[in-house]
Amino acid sequence: MMRRPDREITHIPDILAVIDRCDVCRLGLSQDDRPYIVPMNFGYEYAGGRLTLYFHCAQEGMKLDILRANPSACFEMDVAHKLREGFQPCEYGMSYESVIGFGRISVCDDRLEKEKGLRLLMKQYVPGRIFTFTGRQLASVAVLKLSAESFTGKKQTGA
Repeated sequence: MMRRPDREITHIPDILAVIDRCDVCRLGLSQDDRPYIVPMNFGYEYAGGRLTLYFHCAQEGMKLDILRANPSACFEMDVAHKLREGFQPCEYGMSYESVIGFGRISVCDDRLEKEKGLRLLMKQYVPGRIFTFTGRQLASVAVLKLSAESFTGKKQTGA
């Protein structure tokens, strides 16, 4: 439960509108009780009441090593940052919109799912254009799929 329910975004289309405006998603991973956070480019789809995020990365590296041992992840993205000034230090604040969630990550092994993930990723940054990928391009990257188990939106815009 959110501590400040007056800031919670509860309407799914409003949460998706925040995601649409974000250009970075931070993944939080954990290995042996050691946290690891990494900013990622992403794409997403919301279908059948489920949010799915897609990421791409190299075929090897720390992210994949951690995910093989522990596929649980959290994610965070935010946008619309603006300093709200005050007269006293504690009267300052920050306006923002954010989405935070939890889920499990898998590596897309299926060619069609991999292409879908990359198309959704490109759609996030180049809306309206449809991309195709060669077999060589698909083989050169890993595509990660995060199936969200829960997520919430939050907004602070007031004084």
